[in-house]
Amino acid sequence: MTADNTTLDASAPRLEVDALIDDPHTRIVVCCGSGGVGKTTTAAALGVRAAERGRRVVVLTIDPARRLAQSMGISELDNVPRQVKGVDESAGGELHAMMLDMKRTFDEIVEGHADADRARAILENPFYQSLSAGFAGTQEYMAMEKLGQLRANDEWDLIVVDTPPSRSALDFLDAPKRLGSFLDGKFIRVLMAPAKVGGRAGMKFLNVGMSMMTGTLSKLMGGQLLRDVQTFVAAMDTMFGGFRTRADATYRLLQAPGTAFLVVAAPERDALREAAYFVERLAAEQMPLAGLVLNRVHGSGASQLSAERALAAAEALTDQRAEDTHADAGTDAGDDVDPPSARAENNLETGGIVDLGGGKAGSRTASGPSPAAAEHVTPTSASAAQLAAGLLRLHAERMQVLARERRTRDRFTALHPEVPVTQVAALPGDVHDLAGLRAIGDRLALNLRDTDDTDTDD
Repeated sequence: MTADNTTLDASAPRLEVDALIDDPHTRIVVCCGSGGVGKTTTAAALGVRAAERGRRVVVLTIDPARRLAQSMGISELDNVPRQVKGVDESAGGELHAMMLDMKRTFDEIVEGHADADRARAILENPFYQSLSAGFAGTQEYMAMEKLGQLRANDEWDLIVVDTPPSRSALDFLDAPKRLGSFLDGKFIRVLMAPAKVGGRAGMKFLNVGMSMMTGTLSKLMGGQLLRDVQTFVAAMDTMFGGFRTRADATYRLLQAPGTAFLVVAAPERDALREAAYFVERLAAEQMPLAGLVLNRVHGSGASQLSAERALAAAEALTDQRAEDTHADAGTDAGDDVDPPSARAENNLETGGIVDLGGGKAGSRTASGPSPAAAEHVTPTSASAAQLAAGLLRLHAERMQVLARERRTRDRFTALHPEVPVTQVAALPGDVHDLAGLRAIGDRLALNLRDTDDTDTDD
């Protein structure tokens, strides 16, 4: 590997993206990583590519941003899968996309596991409304609930999941356990005890202990909130066991051989540090890791010209231009002023250049472009040297970026030599349509190791 080469070391295992999405045994692909590394775009590009290669795909995003809908040409994504138009379905595939509606998913669970009267009581309960809208871990839990629903439906043979940004992106591994433990925990059971015992006898039996506890809780939570919680718990009594059961089933689904995790990262130190954390966490949880997608990797069509050589050439051009300028200044200082006869021959007058055709003073030229325009069209050797030096310095900066990206990547592969990697060349602009997603898909499958020179930009 040369000093300026952006390709992967041949010893590093390669992530074969097409083989992954073509495999009929691959039923779920989960894209995870820190914020701002392109997880949403990667998930959407995988969905488009898999659909156009014959898979029936649904892309589920729990990222609150609307980039996925915009790039797929859908006016709005919601909790119902929407078919994406414009995808080539000649191979028999289809693409659907949806965005998790956390509260609606929770409502669906209630409606599906309670009779109409009990479901209405739960849905109208103030504590439930607060819990379903923003309780810690609810979003991740509902994402896993929705994943379980999609997988059980068996309508799609590939589900691509886009996870939330930030280091907590793997919280969905813990959320089902946390929320299930909360809803099935001792605190909830204590609150539910009066309703389960029931009647006056029950209330008398628990009156002393419960009055002391509820009095303390009323001070901490407020009396109305405590009553709302108790009403909610009583209504949810028959559903608590189901939360834990479904949480355990979803967790096993994530560990199943048909699931593949893709860690997405940018070629930057912080992003790859987070990627290493994800890799280690997935290994600890025995989750099947497919590999690392190294996104937005820069390249150069002139990688044989190193940063050092480019800077040296720029300095040489600058020095040469300075010497030429100094020599020209000495020559100009020794020149005599043109005699009158020379001025007449050159069509010069004291008032300016005279138009040979009309004899009008003040005209800049007899014919053709003005001197300023001519200078713009045909730059002097000095300006050409200045431009060349500037371009060489830009190239040197690009090669320094490439070298920095390569070092950060190599540190990751040295720490995790078992993780397959694919590099995705950066596009010239933002991805905002299906054509851009196809281009990303092509780069995911191509891998920078397939070519020695990659001409890309931000």
